[in-house]
Amino acid sequence: MDDLHSHKPAELIAPLRISLRGHALLTSPRFNKGTGFPLAERKALGLEGRLPTKVNTLEQQCTRAYDQLLQRDLPIRKNTFLQSLKDQNWTLYYALLARHLRELIPIIYTPTEAEAISSYSHLFRRSEGLFLAFPHQDMMEESFLEQTRGREIDLIVVTDAEAILGIGDQGVGISTAKSAIYTLIGGLDPSRSLAVTLDVGTNNEELLNDPLYVGWPEKRVRGEAYDSFVDKFVQLVRKHYPHSLLHFEDFGVTNAHRLLGRYRETHAVFNDDIQGTGAVTLACVMSAIRVSSEGRTIVLDGDSDHQTVRKRLSDQRVIIFGAGSAGLGIAVQLRDAMVAEDGIEPEQANKAFWLIDREGLLYDNGLSEESLQKDHRRAFYRPSTEEWGANSAQEGTNKGVSLLEVVKHIRPTVLIGCSTAAGAFTQDVIEAVADGLHEGEHPIILPLSNPSRLVEATPENIIKWTNGRALVATGSPFETVKKAVNGKDIDIGECNNALIYPGIGFGAILAQSRSVTDTMLIAGARRLAALSPAINDLDGAYNGSALLPDFGDAPGVNFEVAVAVAEQAIKEGSAGQQWLSGEAGWGLEDVRQRAGEKVWVPVYADFIYDKQGVGDL
Repeated sequence: MDDLHSHKPAELIAPLRISLRGHALLTSPRFNKGTGFPLAERKALGLEGRLPTKVNTLEQQCTRAYDQLLQRDLPIRKNTFLQSLKDQNWTLYYALLARHLRELIPIIYTPTEAEAISSYSHLFRRSEGLFLAFPHQDMMEESFLEQTRGREIDLIVVTDAEAILGIGDQGVGISTAKSAIYTLIGGLDPSRSLAVTLDVGTNNEELLNDPLYVGWPEKRVRGEAYDSFVDKFVQLVRKHYPHSLLHFEDFGVTNAHRLLGRYRETHAVFNDDIQGTGAVTLACVMSAIRVSSEGRTIVLDGDSDHQTVRKRLSDQRVIIFGAGSAGLGIAVQLRDAMVAEDGIEPEQANKAFWLIDREGLLYDNGLSEESLQKDHRRAFYRPSTEEWGANSAQEGTNKGVSLLEVVKHIRPTVLIGCSTAAGAFTQDVIEAVADGLHEGEHPIILPLSNPSRLVEATPENIIKWTNGRALVATGSPFETVKKAVNGKDIDIGECNNALIYPGIGFGAILAQSRSVTDTMLIAGARRLAALSPAINDLDGAYNGSALLPDFGDAPGVNFEVAVAVAEQAIKEGSAGQQWLSGEAGWGLEDVRQRAGEKVWVPVYADFIYDKQGVGDL
């Protein structure tokens, strides 16, 4: 078994009773093993003569498939090949990805998947998932039940395809890639997941004028009609799969925050753009604070008798450059962690943040109450009179104060970029961050925009401009900075959502949680931070290790996150009754074992033919 899945012992992969035989078995991607069927199964399952003589191991099949993949030169052609492989053999598809994780994730997910979705109508070959269109909403429950009848479903990934990363409104775009990541890295059984598109039209004129467009060719539905349509779908999920995780994907920024707020108290819902980004960044900041404060005594506030270290989240001053879904999600997650971890009030925690959009610092100088109420970022607006004079901004607006001005004025301990404004963290800005802190402090600088060409500053420049003091992680992979300071190499951690959101989802599903609570997210982030190489390699001083685990270790890391999330759900009482009532005989001490039993890994199970066994999806 591949050591990426060492958290799933081989003895936990039980034999499977199936009712398929012959051609039906070979055309089932869920059960097909291709040349991997052993001779005894070929005889028992009516496959003799249907396959070449040689029995291949899964490893041999992966080698063959990888060689075929390498014959495709363009990423989009590799994406298409892998999709075809998935349509034939799930186990081989996921096993191949697991063996080449870092190389192939960008092929099946961002950035290549965006190109595949943008060409969806022209590449369309085979339907996958469930399509629910606004003009056919009277048939929604019938369509939903037809697709899900007889199935046990743990995960539903739903999108309205309005804000697909980098390409915007695509009308229809099934979220199978996200489901695949949950399986590959989080260990969710692919037969227990469902990808759903809510087709509410599109404002993309190119699609509306394309005769091959496969979606509903009308302008996007808005307002009460949109809300009613979405609510009808959510209530179906709550009715038929009350313990499932409902993942909102690629919704527009306003709808994303609004829908998450509307449903998160009544069902286990999750939005990766908001909560996943926030949780992985929280873990990174937690790790960096631990590294920065380890074994250090720093004189603060010019008082030599008051020697302390900024060890708490709430001790930090945080600038977030980029105030969209990701930036706000990070602010909310860090704020909620300050409240939960340090016991301060939300209003006090809000004051630790300065959010900056493309036009300047967000603050309420002259804004009407009506304008503030419409802005979901309003909790983080700065009062204009608190820090700057009336002339610092355009009268009656919240604009005009630049990033450099804010850095010099508030001397941040943490600078986060999610603006996609390449080069926005100039040398002046980075040097001002370092100059604003005491000599023994490490500024925490996280340029998280991706892809790498849009990063606010490269790790090499940040480290050079801070004389090696900065603790850095990025949203895209970057190479180690060689001999950065005192001859030491510095590894750059990748602040990748996939290090945490599959584990959060798996943990919520394992616990059958009624909601994904803030404390569950914090528990997952805390466990991820504890796995930081920078923390575990500390020997009195920072030695250049990455702030977060390597992405290649993501399956095992997410397993640990899942255990922490499920344990927290049980502790706080948000888990399902089988955990809380004691009737099932499960307790907190059983979480890890139950997780190991439930996790799915790409290994062929032994098949036993049984007319009453499992059929197909």
